[in-house]
Amino acid sequence: MSDRPHLVRYLKKQHVLSLCCAADSELWCANCFYVFDETRMAFWIMTETDTRHGLLLMKNTQVAGTVNGQPKTVLLIKGVQYRGRIALLKSEDETESIARQAYQKRFPIARKVSAPLWEIRLDELKMTDNALGFGKKIIWQRANLD
Repeated sequence: MSDRPHLVRYLKKQHVLSLCCAADSELWCANCFYVFDETRMAFWIMTETDTRHGLLLMKNTQVAGTVNGQPKTVLLIKGVQYRGRIALLKSEDETESIARQAYQKRFPIARKVSAPLWEIRLDELKMTDNALGFGKKIIWQRANLD
């Protein structure tokens, strides 16, 4: 089994990520529903710009976080740590239209919400999957970090 497809399958099965952000010596984390786009290696999330994390994201685009389940035993631990840059998607942008359609398909309730969409362009992913062997790590990095 190739490592990248295993990582991608896991991210597509999950639907909540933790989003950690910081600006002006203030730190904050939030949980957000997401859609994972394998082509762009990105998460799409929906959140207002006036939330505590939204305000911080407007000041500093560097983010980190996790995606994980809640196993009852250490042998079944699976999870991903990530870091990347977040950007507010503009409504006239083709990516925003694609992201909104995918988001609303995954979370139909989002059709009733007008909150903006954001894209977390991933720079690095590290997956731990104890089901593949205790402490098994899968690492992915974007080849050309901007």
